[in-house]
Amino acid sequence: MKTINTQGIIHLEELEGTANWLWGTDYIHGDLYEAEELFYNNHKIKANTLLFVSYPAGEVIQPIKAQDGQYFGKPIYYDNHIIILLVDFHEKMIKLEQCDETTLEVKNIASIPLSEVKDCYNLMPDTEPLMLTRQGKENMFEIVYPNKIQFPIGNTESFYFRKGNKLYFSAWFEDEEYREEVIVRDFSTGEVIEKIPGSMTMMPDGQVWVLC
Repeated sequence: MKTINTQGIIHLEELEGTANWLWGTDYIHGDLYEAEELFYNNHKIKANTLLFVSYPAGEVIQPIKAQDGQYFGKPIYYDNHIIILLVDFHEKMIKLEQCDETTLEVKNIASIPLSEVKDCYNLMPDTEPLMLTRQGKENMFEIVYPNKIQFPIGNTESFYFRKGNKLYFSAWFEDEEYREEVIVRDFSTGEVIEKIPGSMTMMPDGQVWVLC
């Protein structure tokens, strides 16, 4: 048994993109979009805590200590760095911060005006390459960074990953019976290129398994 001080955070998730780190937050105001709603309803936003725990050593790091009015979204791992999404509601900026897992040096790699997105619902970093995407309640998929692209998708589609000029989505259907499909779309236009029966599972080493 190993005791790890996570400042009261009792649930950890695997950091997408690596098997070497887990992450956790206290969700003091819920998810990022819920904190945004509270802010625009004139509530004071307390910063949530974002921690990373190395595996198997169990070392805890906190690369950024946010200030009140700032809130973390879901992080990922890309190109030997931890990528952190931080929204500063007072500055009205969306920030992508990059943490070197060896030196723990943090640097800003993108600052995007909050006005560039309708809201923060399902706003999160994705790969590959590194992108900031948003999948809103209005059944639109949007790439916010580094390109600005948006197109409509099905109401049960969820984005999984990009490979070259193809975007991979998962969709579920309830017609005669429940089923799932992998939907491959063109990066620039959103046009459907291919549909593959089955459900996708992302493995820690980057493999994608289609279960059919």
